[in-house]
Parts: sequence; structure tokens; C-alpha cells
Amino acid sequence: MTTRKAELARRKADVLLRDQMNHSAPLILASASPRRRELLAQLGVPFSVMVADVTEHEDENTDPRTMVTHNAALKAEWVAARNPEAFVLGADTTVFLDGTVLNKPRDLTDARAMLRRLAGRTHTVFTGVALRRGRDGTRIDEGATSEVTFRAFDDAVIDDYFRVVNPLDKAGAYGIQEGRELIIAGWKGSFTNIMGLPMEVTKQILTRAGLRGDPLRPAGPS
Repeated sequence: MTTRKAELARRKADVLLRDQMNHSAPLILASASPRRRELLAQLGVPFSVMVADVTEHEDENTDPRTMVTHNAALKAEWVAARNPEAFVLGADTTVFLDGTVLNKPRDLTDARAMLRRLAGRTHTVFTGVALRRGRDGTRIDEGATSEVTFRAFDDAVIDDYFRVVNPLDKAGAYGIQEGRELIIAGWKGSFTNIMGLPMEVTKQILTRAGLRGDPLRPAGPS
């Protein structure tokens, strides 16, 4: 999106979320991620937000698909146990390269090391999505994968990137929606999966549960 279009989309998401927080929503997003909030809002299904108080599994040697599936379910189940009447959506994303998962960096030094490792290489982004409801035992688990190819770059580019993007709240220390011209050469698969919530998969899950809305303009690259 252009800067103006992105700002309009954020405003629409904020308005929708404020309205949802003041009403009884059938869906709860178990995530603090502003990116997931904005993406989910574009599907037009009323929802509120409740952050799960859980310890995620983040062993770097774990199978990435297993990890994100587990963590997405963990978040959804924690919130569903406290809201048995609502559908609860949980999601988890990680980056995978050379047999190792790259989760959120511990600090800027760790973030820099991750970007150096990813530079000039192609890696895989995994996201797990889980829907739960306590009242009837609803359990739906799906996932998505995408490939991202990084440009070759040096520390000066990493410095420039850190001026644009906060890497500390992102798996692999990067986000595709901002500053990608500095570090990303291309990608294959779902763009919104790389952002943290694959819209195609999420829409299918919600439709299976009978949750339909009035979609806004889908997110995607500008």
C-alpha cells in the first residue's frame, strides 16, 4: 500500500476495533500484535482482543511447523478457557533457515546477527492458526508457509533498516510491510502469512466456523 492507503486502512481497523470492544463480539483475537489486529479487521468479522498469558515454546531446534501449531493453539486455548462462549483465534509465526528457527530477537545485537544470517539467502516463514471454542469443543488448526529471499547487504544497510523498522517484536528481526526495499529481493506464497496472519487460511477457518463479515480491502504489497 501507499503511505496514505496504509494510514486509511489502519484508521478503519482502529474504528472497527473500538466498536467491537464496546459490544459483545463472537470472536476474540488472542494476540497483542498490531499487524494481526489490522489484518483480521480487514475480514470484517467483529472481534475483540485478549492477550494470552502463556509461555510459548521457542526452542530453536524444534520443527517450525510443530512449533507454530503448538503456540497458536496454546494462545487460543488459554483465552477460550476464560471465554467459553466465544470463538478464539490464535496465531504464531516463525522464520526458518538452515534447520534453525529464528524467533523474536533478544536485543539489537541478536537482531543484527539474524539479518546477517538471512542476507543473500532464501528462508521459509511458517505460521500456525488455531480456532477454539470451549462451549462446543471447536478445534480447527491450519497453517501456511511462504518463502522470502533477502538481498545481499552489509551492516550499513542493517543500520538504515533499523531506523525504519523496530526488529525486536518480529520473528527473524524483520517485517515485510515496511522497509522491505532495503533487504528483500522477493517472496513466494502468501504476503499476509509473512506479515503474521495468512488471510486466505484465516478466512477459510472463520467460514468453517460460520463467522462471516463485510471484508475491507485485502492487505498486500503496494
